[in-house]
Amino acid sequence: MTLGIIGLGLIGGSMAIDLKRRGFAGTVLGVESDPVNATAAHKMGLCDELVSFEDCVLKSDMVVIAVPVGSAVRMLPRVLDIFSEEGNEGKIVIDTCSTKSQIVRVAHYHRLRGRFVATHPMAGTEYSGPWAAMPNLFDGRACIFANAEESDPDALEKVELLYDVLNMRPIYMNADNHDVHTAYVSHISHVTSFALALTVLDKEKDEKHIFDLASGGFSSTVRLAKSSSDMWVPILTQNRDNVLRVIDTYLEKMKEFRDAIAVRDESKIEDLIHQANRIKKIIR
Repeated sequence: MTLGIIGLGLIGGSMAIDLKRRGFAGTVLGVESDPVNATAAHKMGLCDELVSFEDCVLKSDMVVIAVPVGSAVRMLPRVLDIFSEEGNEGKIVIDTCSTKSQIVRVAHYHRLRGRFVATHPMAGTEYSGPWAAMPNLFDGRACIFANAEESDPDALEKVELLYDVLNMRPIYMNADNHDVHTAYVSHISHVTSFALALTVLDKEKDEKHIFDLASGGFSSTVRLAKSSSDMWVPILTQNRDNVLRVIDTYLEKMKEFRDAIAVRDESKIEDLIHQANRIKKIIR
């Protein structure tokens, strides 16, 4: 198989490493708009050849769109339009975006909608760019297939194989439900991390104190604040309604803590912590 990957950052680059190494792809073609990233990705061996967007779509059997969701939404119809040309209708395209409703909607009425499989591999780090790519990133993680019933059976089967090669477990979900769930388990984590970082930076003007006093708890909590704005601005705006609902709930819980702490209500504080401890049954 010739695999085309548009966007050779953390997700696209990590997929390229393992799909080539594990024999799913014989050739990996890469598209990278940033010249510095493109040079680095090629020198690092993330792709066999750097090509243009059009050449990637025309020469690949399967195309992976691994760019921020705002760009992906604009890019997907262009890929399907190229698929519409004679001799290209059997090709497959997938995305790896963290929101699914809008990208599924933009492809819904396209004649070749069936050649698109909407996916979200639930893996990543706070780092970005080709330097962040790593082997085994996806092992043991979940991959969401959104609105899988709208994809052609052969395309779905091939993409299921791709994620099986990456050692991911598939979960099938409606795109709108996916966006609700990721708002709770992923998107709010990033918003709170960004907010905590801003809070500390505002209070501690001398950054040296932050690094001197930072413990493991602070570092792990604020780790996500290192994440790229290029990725997270479109995620948060596309999933605005769900994210706002989660933020409102989060602020209510913060107020419960604040009120209890303000009046030194140790019993209430203890009760809130015990309620939160129930997460240990879900996340170990």
